[in-house]
Amino acid sequence: MTEVTEPLRIGLLGASRIAESAIVGPARTLGHRLVAVAARDRGRAEAFADKYGVERVLDSYAAVIDDPEVDVIYNPLANALHGPWNLAAIRAGKPVLSEKPFARNESEAQEVAAAARAADVVVLEGFHYLFHPLMARTTELLDAGAIGDIAHVEVVMAMPPPDDNDPRWSYDLAGGALMDLGCYSLHVSRLLGRWCGGPPEITGGRASLASPQIDESCVLDLRYPNGAAGLHAVSMVAGEFVFSLRIVGDEGSLFLHDYLAPNRDDRLTIVSSRDGTVGVERLGIRSTYTYQLEAFADAVRTGAALPIDLDDAVENMRYLDAAYRAIGLHPR
Repeated sequence: MTEVTEPLRIGLLGASRIAESAIVGPARTLGHRLVAVAARDRGRAEAFADKYGVERVLDSYAAVIDDPEVDVIYNPLANALHGPWNLAAIRAGKPVLSEKPFARNESEAQEVAAAARAADVVVLEGFHYLFHPLMARTTELLDAGAIGDIAHVEVVMAMPPPDDNDPRWSYDLAGGALMDLGCYSLHVSRLLGRWCGGPPEITGGRASLASPQIDESCVLDLRYPNGAAGLHAVSMVAGEFVFSLRIVGDEGSLFLHDYLAPNRDDRLTIVSSRDGTVGVERLGIRSTYTYQLEAFADAVRTGAALPIDLDDAVENMRYLDAAYRAIGLHPR
C-alpha cells in the first residue's frame, strides 16, 4: 500500500462542476492539499485552480498521475473516462477516489478491480451517501426491527436537465439517467437486500429516451427474495432535485427525505404502525463528501476498512448493465 504524507496531496483529473462540493470543500474542511489539476482546456484548468486554490496546473491527466508530489487521484471525468484513467492511476501506484460509476460496464469494472487488487491500491467508488450518519441510523433502525419486515422500497432520483452539451447526453461518453442517477438507486437497493433475504432481481423496466440509446428517465421494478417489491423512478429531466428513499415494513416505514444530500435536508421520518407515532430525526448537515474523504484518507493512510470494496463496484456495474437491458437499451 502506498505510504503518503500528511496532509493528503490530491491531484484532480479535470475541472468538473461536481469537484467544488465533492473534493474542494471537503479537502479544505479536513486540511488536505489540492496539489495539481489538468483539463482538456488548459484555460479552464487555470481558472479552476485560481478559483479554488489548486497549487499548480499541469498539461495532461497523465502528468497529474505521474507527478511525484501527488499522493492520490480524484477522478470526476465523464463516465466513459472513469475506467481508463482509474487504471492509469492504479498502474502508477496511486490510490483513487473515483466518481461513480467507476467504469462504463461490468467487463471494464472487472479489469479495474483486478488491477487494483494486483497493485494493492485503494480505489473507492464515490457512493458518498453511505458515509453519512443518516445511513448509519437507518441501518441501526432496520437492525432493531423498527418497521418490522421490509415489504416495499421506493427510490426517487430526479434532477433538472443538464446542459445540451453535457456528457450525460452522450452514449459514447457512457451517459444516461441510469448511469448518472440510477447507479445510486441500484446501490442502495442492493444494500437493503441485507434485510430482505438477499439482493434484488430486476424484473422489468421502461424508459423515456432523449436519443436512441440515451434514457432521460426510466422506471425499474425489483423483487427481493423475501417477496418485497422495489420501485425506482429516475429522471434527469425533472423540475427539481429529489433524492428520496422510502422503506415500508409491515410495522411502519422510514422516509429519508434526501438520502443523497442530507446537507440540504437531513430528516429521517419514522412511522410506527404499532402505536401510530410519527417521529422525525435530524442527522446533521455535514457534507456526505466530507465524511467520504475522511474515510478514504484513513484507508489510504492506515489501511482502515471501507464500507464498500472492489467486488461491490463490479456488482453494481453488473446491475447497471442488467438495468439497461431491462429497459431495452445496450449497456454502456
